[in-house]
Amino acid sequence: MRSLCCALVQLALLSTTSLLVAQGPAAQPVKLAIDAAHAKGNVSPMLYGLMTEEINFSYDGGLYAELVRNRTLQDGNGPSHWFLHEGDAPAATMKIDKTTGPSTALPVSLRLEVPAGPALRDLPAVENEGYWGIPMRAQTQYTGSFYAKSDGPQSVTASVVNNTTGAVLATATVAVQGGWQRYSFQLKTGAIQASANNRLRLAVSKPGTTWFTLVSLFPPTYHDRANGFRADLMEKLAAMHPAFLRLPGGNYLEGDHINERFDWKKTIGPFVDRPTHPSPWRYHSSDGMGLLEFLEWCEDLKMQPVLAVYAGYSLRGDYVKPGTDLEPYVQDALDEIEYVTGSANTRWGAERVKDGHPEPFALQYVEIGNEDWFDKSGSYEGRYAQFYKAIKAQYPQLQLIATTPVKQTRPDVVDDHYYRTARQFFDDVHHYDNTDRNGPKIFVGEWATREGSPTPNFGAALGDSAWMTGMERNSDLIVMSSYAPLLVNVNPGGMQWETDLIGYDAMQSYGSPAYYAQVMFSNHVGNEILPVVQTGDAPRLFYSVTRRASDGTVIVKLVNASSQPQKVQLALDGVSHVSPSAKLLTLSARTTAATNTLTSPRTVEPVESAISNAAPRFTHTMPAYSIQVLELKTK
Repeated sequence: MRSLCCALVQLALLSTTSLLVAQGPAAQPVKLAIDAAHAKGNVSPMLYGLMTEEINFSYDGGLYAELVRNRTLQDGNGPSHWFLHEGDAPAATMKIDKTTGPSTALPVSLRLEVPAGPALRDLPAVENEGYWGIPMRAQTQYTGSFYAKSDGPQSVTASVVNNTTGAVLATATVAVQGGWQRYSFQLKTGAIQASANNRLRLAVSKPGTTWFTLVSLFPPTYHDRANGFRADLMEKLAAMHPAFLRLPGGNYLEGDHINERFDWKKTIGPFVDRPTHPSPWRYHSSDGMGLLEFLEWCEDLKMQPVLAVYAGYSLRGDYVKPGTDLEPYVQDALDEIEYVTGSANTRWGAERVKDGHPEPFALQYVEIGNEDWFDKSGSYEGRYAQFYKAIKAQYPQLQLIATTPVKQTRPDVVDDHYYRTARQFFDDVHHYDNTDRNGPKIFVGEWATREGSPTPNFGAALGDSAWMTGMERNSDLIVMSSYAPLLVNVNPGGMQWETDLIGYDAMQSYGSPAYYAQVMFSNHVGNEILPVVQTGDAPRLFYSVTRRASDGTVIVKLVNASSQPQKVQLALDGVSHVSPSAKLLTLSARTTAATNTLTSPRTVEPVESAISNAAPRFTHTMPAYSIQVLELKTK
C-alpha cells in the first residue's frame, strides 16, 4: 500500500513538473539562425591564454616544484619554516647569521653550532617543513642541493623524515669542508606510503659550526627540466591548450614599491646570484622562477610570451616622472626585449645564451605596465608614450599594449580587466558587440566570476561561460583573454584571493568547474566567426558560433544558466548538408553551488556524448544549468 501511494505521489509530482515546464518561458524554443555562408570575422588565434602572478603561493609552493620553503633564509625576521633538531646535543643552537653567505646576492645563512660533547647517535640537525609538508612518493628519486661552509671537516646527512613516526624515508650523505661551496645529493625512496607529512633534515656528524643556505629539493618535474615545474599542474595547464602566457603577471610586476618590482636582471643567471625579493602578497619570492624560467614555461606548453615590462609605477603609489627620470626604466625594457629576442651577437642575447638558451624566443606583444588606472598622478599618458616611442623605434613589429586608455599615443591593444558576479556577466555579454572596430584591439588580460572559495563553483562557471560567448562573438576585436588568478594553494594561509581556477596542496590538485569550462572553450573553437540572429526570448541563454574553415565544422557553444531545460532551434543557412551525428560536450550540475575539491575533484566535469538528429534545421534541448559544445559536420 505504501509503495502504491508513493508511486501515485511521484506520478503526480512528475505531471505537475511537466506542466510547469510546458507553461514556463522555455516552452517556446528560441531560434538561432546561423549564417554559415558569410563569416563576419576571424577568431583571434591567440584568444585563450594564461595569466599568473605570485599570489596564493602560485609559484613558490605551487607551480615551481621546489619543496624547500624559505630556502635562502630571507622570508621573515627569523628562520621561518626552519627548526632545530637537537638530537644528542641539547646545547646545539640554530640562528640566522647575517654576516656570511655564498654571494653578495645571498649574504644570509643558517648557522648550526654543536658544542663538543659525547659521541652523537641522534645527530643534531636543521629541518625544513616545506610548503605545508614535504611530499614524498614511493620509488621516486629527488634531486637536492645546498650551499654550506664549516669550520672543519664535516659530514652532512640529508634525509626526509616522517613527522609522526620519525621514519627516515630517504637519505644521502655528503662531505663538507672549508668555505662556501655547493653540494648536491640524490634521495631515492623505497616502498613508502605517499604523504606530505614529512620534513627535510640536514644533520651534522660531529661538533663544530656549519652554515647553510640555498637549500633545495626537487621531485621529478614536467619534461624533466632541472629547476622545473610541478608535473600535475603543468598537465592541467597543457590541457587548456593556451596560446600565450602573460608574464610575469599583474601586481607581481609592479611590487609594492619601485625597489620591490620584478627586476628581471636580478632573476637570471645562477640562483646564488639572485637576491630574491618581497612579493606584494605578503610573502617572499625565491625568484627561482626568473625571466628565463617563464620563457621556458612558454616553450614547454608551446605558448607565446606576452611580456609585461615595468613602466614606472608601483602599487603603493610610487611612480617615476616621464622624461629623464624614466629613461633608465625604458632602457631596462629594451634590454629585456633583447634578452628575449636577441641573437648571440647582442649584449643581452649573449647573456641568454650564457644562461643556457641559445635560440631566441618569438615575441609579438609587449605590455607597458599593469593596471595603471590606479596611478592617480596622471603620469601614465606620458610614461606610455615614452616607452611606446622607444620600443617602436627599435622593434617596430611589436604590438604594444596599454593598461588603460590613453589619448596622446594610440596603443595597438588596450588591456581590460573584469572581476564580477555571474549576474553581472550575464547582464554584460553584449559589452563588445558594438565596440568601434577602428580603435585599438582589446586584451581582456584579467577576468573571472568571483563566486566560490577557494575555487569557483558551477554558478561561476556559468558566468564565465556566458562571458566567453561574448568574447568569442567579438574575437575579431578581442585578440587575447586570460582568466585570473589561475592557481591557489588551498592549505590554511595559502590563499590571498578568492576565486581561483585550479586548487592544490602539496600532494594533489584539481580543476574547478570553471577550469573545465575554460578547457571546453579553448579546445573547441574555430577560426571564423559566424553571424547569429536570435528570434524569441530565452532566460539566461547565451551562445557563440564559430567555424573551422579547414573542414567546415561548425562549433556551437550554448550556455543555459537558468534552472529549467531550454529548447533551442538551430537553423544553419548556407550549408547543403549537416551530418546527423554530432559530438556533444556537456558540463552541468544540479545546483549553482556544486563544485570540485581536493577530496571530490571530479564532481563537475565534462561528459562527451553525441546527438543523432543534427540537420540544417533541428531542435536541441539543453539541460538546466548546463554548458554545451556542439560540433556539427557540414558541407
